[in-house]
Parts: sequence; C-alpha cells; structure tokens
Amino acid sequence: MGDDGGRMVMMSDDSQVMGARTVRAGYTAATLTVYQAYPREIAEPAVRAGTFVAPFKQERMTWIKPSFLWMMYRSGWARKAGQERVLAIEVRRDGFEWALAHAALSHYDAGVHASRDSWRQQVAQSPVRIQWDPDRSPSLAPLPRRAIQVGLAGEAVRRYVGEWVVGISDITDTVHAIHHGLRAARAPTPEGIAGIAGIEDAGGTRDAAAVLPALPVERAYPLPEAVRERIGASA
Repeated sequence: MGDDGGRMVMMSDDSQVMGARTVRAGYTAATLTVYQAYPREIAEPAVRAGTFVAPFKQERMTWIKPSFLWMMYRSGWARKAGQERVLAIEVRRDGFEWALAHAALSHYDAGVHASRDSWRQQVAQSPVRIQWDPDRSPSLAPLPRRAIQVGLAGEAVRRYVGEWVVGISDITDTVHAIHHGLRAARAPTPEGIAGIAGIEDAGGTRDAAAVLPALPVERAYPLPEAVRERIGASA
C-alpha cells in the first residue's frame, strides 16, 4: 500500500501542528489510497468487479478517507454494523485532485471564503464536500492535526466509479490483526500494564512493535496551490 510496493510499514507522524489541515495518504506516482467500510453485500461485489457495482448506489453521497486510522475510528475497527468490511481503494491521483478542485467545505470558514454567500454559492455548485476532523492515533484518540474526508455526489460519484478507481482490496483481516496487536499491547506484563502510550510515545513497558502489525505509511500529499486554498489546507 502506498509507493512501497504494497508492503505495510509504520505510519510516520511528522505533522502535529495544532489544527494543521494536511492531506496525508499513501500514494504512488499515479495512484492514491483511500478507505471505505461497507457491509459484505456491497464489499464483495466491489472487490470482484474492481469498482463499485450494485447494490452500491451512485445516487447517494459516498465518503472516502485517505487516513487509515480515521477509517478505523469511523468503523470501530470494522466492528460497527454496516461497516464490517474495510476496503482499500486505489484511485487515480488526477481523479482525486479533480474532486478537491471541485469541492466545497461543509462549513463556512472565514479564512477560506470571502463571505457566507460565496460559500453557499460554492456549495450549491459543487459535487464534492470536504470535512476536516481530528486525525486519530493508534488508540483512536484525537490528534492535533486534522484529517480530510471527501464526500462525492452526482458527477463526482460517477467519475469515481467509472474512471478513478483502479483497484479495490478487502483489508478486513489486516484491520483485525492490527486491532488484536493493539489489544495485546495493553496486556499485563511483569512490570505492570503497558497501555497504548507504549505504542505512541514509548511510555509503556511492553515492546509494542513486537505485537502491533505495521500500519500503512501515510505522508503529506502535494497539492496544487489553487486546490490547497480552495479546501482550506495548511500551507
């Protein structure tokens, strides 16, 4: 996953500026990885077809998430009803950038929009919505930085399904293995209880790296300046 030939590596964490809005993702020269979670009835046909097919509904807005751990937060490690299968979707970078270039923020932002009226006009004309929510640590605690969610509707969904998706993998088994590793890292040791802090800041006593499968590598994605300004991303 990402540009390491599919190998899973530990996620770097170099963007901790308070409130920083940075698009972080695994990506190659041509594609970018996003995540979605669905029930088996939607996930299995999508994996077989290599894109989304019925009963997936193109008439509904669909949200894609480049942050693996935000997807884990949203799906409860693939345990929430209707989100039992986590999919890693490889999409064309030019398609992803088209989506951002045609997006509107879900909420008015005085630092981005000239006025509330201009924001409302952009929302009315855009087939894509952007939300910035706190990114998540391996314990799913909120981080200072913000993670992007991209909501696709109308023309954007049609392009996503018909043009941008180049491959879909069911990574649910990997998700469960990572979750199991996190739970094992909480287990009692002769020295006491090693909490998730042992993974995040080396404050625990158990060697978390030995029990936690590697997370997908994610790094800052280079945005065209006009796109960065439109979605309110940090410089």
